[in-house]
Amino acid sequence: MHQYERDLDRHAANFTALSPVAFVERSAEVFGDLPAVVHGARRHTWAQCRERSARLAAALRALGVGRLDTVTVMLPNTPEMVEAHYAVPALNAVLNTLNTRLDAPLLAWQMAHCEARVVITDREFAPVMARALEILRREHGREPVVVDVCDSEYTGPGERIGTHEYEALLAAHAPLPRLEGPADEWDAIAVSYTSGTTGDPKGVVTHHRGAYLNAVANVVTWTMPQFPTYLWTLPMFHCNGWCFPWTVALQGGVHVCLRRVEAGAILGAMREHGVDHYCAAPIVHNLIINADPALREGLRAGVRGMVAGAAPPAAMIEGMAQIGFDITHVYGLTEVYGPASVAVKRPSWAAESLSEQTRLNGRQGVRYALQDGMTVMDPATMQEVPADGTTLGEIMFRGNITMKGYLKNPKATTAAFEGGWFHTGDLAVLEPDRYVKIKDRSKDIIISGGENISSIEVEDALYRHPAVLACAVVARPDAKWGETPLAYVEAKPGSTVTAEELVAHCRQLLAGYKVPREIRFEAIPKTSTGKIQKFELRQRAKAGALPADG
Repeated sequence: MHQYERDLDRHAANFTALSPVAFVERSAEVFGDLPAVVHGARRHTWAQCRERSARLAAALRALGVGRLDTVTVMLPNTPEMVEAHYAVPALNAVLNTLNTRLDAPLLAWQMAHCEARVVITDREFAPVMARALEILRREHGREPVVVDVCDSEYTGPGERIGTHEYEALLAAHAPLPRLEGPADEWDAIAVSYTSGTTGDPKGVVTHHRGAYLNAVANVVTWTMPQFPTYLWTLPMFHCNGWCFPWTVALQGGVHVCLRRVEAGAILGAMREHGVDHYCAAPIVHNLIINADPALREGLRAGVRGMVAGAAPPAAMIEGMAQIGFDITHVYGLTEVYGPASVAVKRPSWAAESLSEQTRLNGRQGVRYALQDGMTVMDPATMQEVPADGTTLGEIMFRGNITMKGYLKNPKATTAAFEGGWFHTGDLAVLEPDRYVKIKDRSKDIIISGGENISSIEVEDALYRHPAVLACAVVARPDAKWGETPLAYVEAKPGSTVTAEELVAHCRQLLAGYKVPREIRFEAIPKTSTGKIQKFELRQRAKAGALPADG
């Protein structure tokens, strides 16, 4: 035995499993009197937040929840959702956060697939959850214990459907003496389902170590100060809120909860509570840009936003800069805990024009400090592409901030990790400074007459027209060219623009073959996290395809 191995063993004194639950205990211990949660008229300090989470953990344990049991929640961004992110991992159980926009059959399928033992649901979602639970019982033979949340800030319709009420359940159980976390940091902390646009959704299983490290990496990436005031515009059900429930706990910050993501509610909360940080998809940032300027009066100077979830249009980044918001562009997927790369702003960028700063900041960037690897590879050869800004490849990650795999889906897990890297499916180039720039999802590239067209590039051009609020470009089948670009556009309220005007606008910015051959003014389907559902638009495009296009 080597000298550095002899009598130098792991002990409770020198080694503990990494888990973000530890951040909650520390903030309760050190910052117990400081505010932790704001929700309407409700206010909780860190000591109170920790106690409520420990009561929930005790209640769940009494309901039979133990190591690696699944607790499913159907909750908006409320204190109960924050508490679930602290209590469930403390029991070494697995948190499953449901997308609140899904229909009953899909909700039932997900609860059956992850074998939910307890379900916590907000009263607002009682109708759809009642149907989902009935399907779960009838078709899957499962009857989890159901707990109703009757949020004081919700006054709409919705009956109780469970056998327990959340506040009464907490009151009936003394808090656990400590939020412990797991014995093994490789244990699952959460299972989050992908959108399932082709076939059944995949259950992305993440672990305590990854959640801990990504929560810390969020602080490092954002140079996030102690005691931030963080507004929940990003749904916490989406990749566990990009790990920010735990990041805010790490920094002893304030969770400002928000049930409705609307411009007035966002800007009102920012003003009332002095919000300095928030995360959102591009569409939410666009809500802020296009809001009545009067709504932005009185905001704290230098509000910092993080954008991800879709490639942000240059017009959005530039627009946020013009209203004084500091935007950090990050990139990732559910499989890498949300964001795992960032367009790090180098000091020299400040000397560039706003247009060039926008271009630089619009890239997907470089790996998070605590992620081991990110690059662009040829998936056929598993060789890194040249850093020339033109050679197309697939973005790949590896490291601690990467999922365990897909639940009950070894075939998909093996394929995703082929060659020792996680394959994202996003096509990109590696620029000379080694910053990654996405060109498209592999399924969103338009191949017209043998030429590759990036739908993102075309969308970026459309967004530069002042009348465009939202747009999406997909391939339209074409008898002559194979595919041609088709653009779906939503105009800003009060604006008028014609298809001919938008085509002329694009011709000034794009090569001729990239200009949309057709523009349709229609409502664009979006997920609750603001992602545009291109699979629906592709189906529309195929249904309305023209026989030939000259």
